[in-house]
Amino acid sequence: MATGFHEKKEKSLLRLSLFMATVFVFVAFGFALITQSGAILFDGVYSLIPFFMALLTLKVANLVQLPDDDRFHFGYTAIEPTLNLFKSLIIIATCLYAVIDAVNSLFTGGNGAKYGFAMAYGLFATVGCFGVAAFMKFHSKSLRSDLVKVDAHTWLVDGILSASILLGFAIAYFLEKSVYVIYAPYVDPILLIVLGLCILPIPGKIMLDSLKEVINKAPPEAVSLVIEKKLKQSLSAVPFEHVEVRISKSGRDIYLLVHIIVDESFGLTTITELDDIRKRSEAIMRQWNPSILMDILFICDPDLAD
Repeated sequence: MATGFHEKKEKSLLRLSLFMATVFVFVAFGFALITQSGAILFDGVYSLIPFFMALLTLKVANLVQLPDDDRFHFGYTAIEPTLNLFKSLIIIATCLYAVIDAVNSLFTGGNGAKYGFAMAYGLFATVGCFGVAAFMKFHSKSLRSDLVKVDAHTWLVDGILSASILLGFAIAYFLEKSVYVIYAPYVDPILLIVLGLCILPIPGKIMLDSLKEVINKAPPEAVSLVIEKKLKQSLSAVPFEHVEVRISKSGRDIYLLVHIIVDESFGLTTITELDDIRKRSEAIMRQWNPSILMDILFICDPDLAD
């Protein structure tokens, strides 16, 4: 498929995410006013985050397609993990605030809510969020886009949040109809605490993964070994003593700086022949993984590869 198709598909998915986030923000805040539920208000605030983030994400999606220029010599792909890092930090801060607010509510008698309406919201939000997450996940499989991948994770977390809200409100609704009615006001804050703490690991993992890319950390050794093995196979016709590879991932791109330490039998004499080796190796690597970008240097002194 042409690259243009992937770009259009990525932007189409991100626009869908923006539209659905807008819908969920209005619905959540409307039901929060009707039910007086802190959990629904938190769900609305959580939906507000993807709304504003989607605006930024669309801008970044345009930028990362641009070639390198005088301002960004290595292109704009580094903006992608930076945005994902920012997203995760905002979500973490929101979860922590919700947990602290819910703890305070517990000590002040809890928070009553209109649980019948709240269950209707929970059902709508659960089905909607899981539906968007599944749609984004399915259509992102053919794309090299961390932006869409993280967006799908965000909707999945929102779906889990909404499903938990639905379950909690169902419990509170039946408590109100039973002899345990005095415990019903505590369901809403307890729900907030559980949800906030359970959600934290997901943006936490996104934060750590994005931070590794921002600080240019090498990928895990298992990933590096696979890349190095494939690279050596692409250089099977070249008599070399050793290949030193430095690997970094920035957004959708995996950059390889390759030092080929050649031995005395390396008899090529023209730059054109070296260029042919580079082109052949890069073509094989990009056919295997289109995310790969490479620079190859030929040297005799191993110290120059350090």
